[in-house]
Amino acid sequence: MSIFSSQPLDCVLSDPAHAGVWRAGELGSASVVTVCTGYAALNRVLSGEGWPQGALIEVLQPQAGQHEWGLIAPALAALQLQEAAKLLVLVGAPYLPFAPALGARQIHMQRMLSIHAPAGQAPSLLWATREALQCADVAAVLAWLPDARSAHLRRLQIAAHAHNKLLFVFRPLRAQTESSPAPLRLLLEGAVDDGGNLLVHVLKRRGPPLAAPVLLDTRPARLSGLIAASRERLRLKREETSPTLPSFVSASPSIAVHALLDRIAHLDHH
Repeated sequence: MSIFSSQPLDCVLSDPAHAGVWRAGELGSASVVTVCTGYAALNRVLSGEGWPQGALIEVLQPQAGQHEWGLIAPALAALQLQEAAKLLVLVGAPYLPFAPALGARQIHMQRMLSIHAPAGQAPSLLWATREALQCADVAAVLAWLPDARSAHLRRLQIAAHAHNKLLFVFRPLRAQTESSPAPLRLLLEGAVDDGGNLLVHVLKRRGPPLAAPVLLDTRPARLSGLIAASRERLRLKREETSPTLPSFVSASPSIAVHALLDRIAHLDHH
């Protein structure tokens, strides 16, 4: 039996019978189960318009604990609201979560479990991550695994898929040159911009490469409002304290220069 078709490939893939076939030049199928990221700009560049559930999401950043909470907090808060009886599990978190800050992001600390291991016990953290993924009472797992290798991540990807769990694994920048089985791979970079404070580079996704990073404002709404109000007060203060210039200075530069020279010459003459 021949496996070849006389039809062009575009015709074959456009046939309704092949509707589930994904083309590498297109963003992944919307049939993927996802959790909304909480950021419209980020949703637009992700397959299924959200965090893929049942898959490993790998996040690279220069310093652990610096940017990840702002990125994932909206999704975790929504997940807790949807699955109120389940836990968020933290494995190997570099710092003790600051309850007031997470509470401001609508995350309930009472439904969060943090697992730690002594330094140098990377295998224990991997084991705890796999066990958490297999637990029916867990909604999402956040694991900081700086020493994990591709083979370790592959086993975590299989476990997340088998148990349909939301899984984030945070790793240092040096891991960027290593291969990864993660369907979604991101790199975080801090930004100082009126439009946001975090640049998200999409290194790998189910779709074509993304040339430019996505700028997000991950600060809580109240904090963003306070920052905007503070900037406006500084602007008004600068306007009030700036000296009033002669009317001719507001004209074109050449006219202003000539006018100043004429005034200097007039003073010297007298």
